[in-house]
Amino acid sequence: MVTGIVRACSDTPTDMPVTTAHGADAGTPAVPKPVRASHPPLPRSSAMKLSVPAMTIEAPITGLGLDRAGRLATPPVDNPRLAGWYRDGPSPGEAGTALIVGHRDTRTGPAIFLNLNALDPGDTVNVVRADRRTAVFTVDAVRTYKKEAFPDAEVYGKTRRPELRLLTCGGKFDRKTGYTANVVVFAHLTDVKEA
Repeated sequence: MVTGIVRACSDTPTDMPVTTAHGADAGTPAVPKPVRASHPPLPRSSAMKLSVPAMTIEAPITGLGLDRAGRLATPPVDNPRLAGWYRDGPSPGEAGTALIVGHRDTRTGPAIFLNLNALDPGDTVNVVRADRRTAVFTVDAVRTYKKEAFPDAEVYGKTRRPELRLLTCGGKFDRKTGYTANVVVFAHLTDVKEA
């Protein structure tokens, strides 16, 4: 299981470390109940492409692993329109929590998840898989957590049903320390489209 905060943003140009912190922000409500019923899990299949209609996003997905320190890698900063899927965890649509990360911005300008915090419950996220199925997820909640109070278990924890987390940086930006928070989209599988 991944632990710690994914820092998918431009606070450093190369390695984006994950720092361990536990507990949610005081006053942050728990993730609400799903707005639509869950779809049964799919078999494992690599994530290939992401689309978020409410944000007019379409992006290729690259597989990501952990670095030597056990922190989740991020997509290359020289390709700000690329999203990254944690390939050692569940695939999108498989039972469990699939993780997709993207940069908010880079030194060259806005990136794929610039306005991730603008999603609303009920919006959809589509992930095209290598098996030519599109896993359709419905957003349950969008939360911003301070890095020092990031709720690892809530974000990365195991689930029985197919769930998806989209992660990027948020909060204020400081040139020395980077972003102060992370934006997390919580979604669950509600439909599957066949190619």
